Amino acid sequence: MIVFDLCCAAGDHRFEAWFASSDSFVDQQARRLIACPVCGDSDVRKAVMAPRVGVKSNQQIVSKPPAAEPVDGEPSPALMRRVIAEIAARQAEMLPHSRWVGRDFAAAARAMHEGRVAEKLIHGQASPEEAEALREDGIAAMPLLVPIVPPDAVN
Repeated sequence: MIVFDLCCAAGDHRFEAWFASSDSFVDQQARRLIACPVCGDSDVRKAVMAPRVGVKSNQQIVSKPPAAEPVDGEPSPALMRRVIAEIAARQAEMLPHSRWVGRDFAAAARAMHEGRVAEKLIHGQASPEEAEALREDGIAAMPLLVPIVPPDAVN
């Protein structure tokens, strides 16, 4: 697996995505299967990122000292509410541009990846095993950060 820092062209939003290989990234990028989690833009490119360099095999691992405590201590409940509200608002902006596919999420994502159906933004439900299988096959999918009520469950 390989991880890339990516940016969208529309809002220059930076995000991280995992791929089976560099070729898998190029293929998904060409087919516009990668979308910005903030704005949904599928025009993405690799962002500048620091290389990950492993330690030498003969080097001893030295534990890092504990990180300094924040000056103000824990974030305030008000700050946490604002952060969660902002995440929920961004997600709410994206969902109208996406189609609910329910429990068929894994099958729909796989069909788009294989070119059997047109590529569109979708959201739905997948088991942890289905999500892992999609990831292993290089199919881009990510969980929604804020749970939603399925459209068929709304009064």
